[in-house]
Amino acid sequence: MSDMFFPRAGGDLRSGQETLLDLIESCFPLASRYRAHLGRDVLDLSRSLTDKRSDRDDGYLGKPAALSAYLRYFLPWNVYRLSRLLPALPLALADGDAVTDLGSGPLTFPIALWLSRPELRSRSLEFRCLDRTGKVLEAGGTLFRALAGAESPWRIRTIRGSLGARVEGPKAALVVAANVLNELFWDDRSAVAEQAERKAVFLGALARDDGQVLIVEPGIPRSGEFVSALRDAFIGLGRSPLAPCPHAVACPMPGGRGKKWCHFAFGTEDASERLHRLSAAAAIPKERATLSFVLAGPASAEPASAAMAKAKAVVAAAAAERVLPDDPDIPVRIISDSFALPDGSSGRYGCSRRGLTIVYGRRGTMEALESGTLIRLRTPSGPELRDPKTGALALSADQDRIG
Repeated sequence: MSDMFFPRAGGDLRSGQETLLDLIESCFPLASRYRAHLGRDVLDLSRSLTDKRSDRDDGYLGKPAALSAYLRYFLPWNVYRLSRLLPALPLALADGDAVTDLGSGPLTFPIALWLSRPELRSRSLEFRCLDRTGKVLEAGGTLFRALAGAESPWRIRTIRGSLGARVEGPKAALVVAANVLNELFWDDRSAVAEQAERKAVFLGALARDDGQVLIVEPGIPRSGEFVSALRDAFIGLGRSPLAPCPHAVACPMPGGRGKKWCHFAFGTEDASERLHRLSAAAAIPKERATLSFVLAGPASAEPASAAMAKAKAVVAAAAAERVLPDDPDIPVRIISDSFALPDGSSGRYGCSRRGLTIVYGRRGTMEALESGTLIRLRTPSGPELRDPKTGALALSADQDRIG
């Protein structure tokens, strides 16, 4: 795994974005009389996905205007977000492996993986792409074939159905749910932890014991809270987080009731100018992209009940921990934007096995630590410094950095 998530798009990825936009136009041409209303259609669809959810029917993406808006705006932006994340993830995919992609839509995840992980293009992989709308799956299949070509060793199998529909074949090496679980927790207002436990069991059962589960959601408070709860549930099932967490103890940013939630933000200046123009026309510009995610690893050999008991013991020990005399190396995942501190220095919130952590230092130092960077710091030999407002452990990036 890279020490930094969300590396800026290089030349190949930028050209891939432009190719995708060209293919959308060539595969799904739009008459000029409809193009004039494209910005309005994008805005209408955005509202139906957020504040007008209750007015939306299950087959909304089967309508021509909605499907066109989704393909031209939401698909490229979702592919962009995933393409900035996927290069840094330790995905373990080998020849003959299967990927189960839940809520695949227009094959967003396979397209993003093809564009951002070229070393996987020669591997023989099967993608089982499930979505409840047949037309959006068909559109995605058309786009992927145009992008990857007829000789691609990736085999795409589409399955029309809702979450829980039967997926034929052996368990998957990777189970993906990207931008789909929010559909559930917005409609189901039961306790987040209860929902997360049910979904973790369901998702884990689709993966091989040595497989992985990737969850990606928008970087909003409710999503961050749900992803954090899923992380805890996966740990209880013996699947420790591989990313973004630098530890497998209590999440210091669980969200809920005004608490900080784990999410990452990054600039979109390297996204296609055409995409930015459409965003402006729809009055929903995207200067930054945000997401919350977790990659859960292989299942432990321990029974689930033993893994749960062990996880709870580890979390309890972490809560009581104050010094680590035998292990002063503290990996911290930078999460927040930079903010000013009273003494004139700058800080960023981060996640470490010591809980919520503030990394502080000179302004230039802190601005260089982008959201998602993993930094290794050495704890001071004297008394700990803690933030009086949050209780977070404070570590200097200028003096104590070791990696």
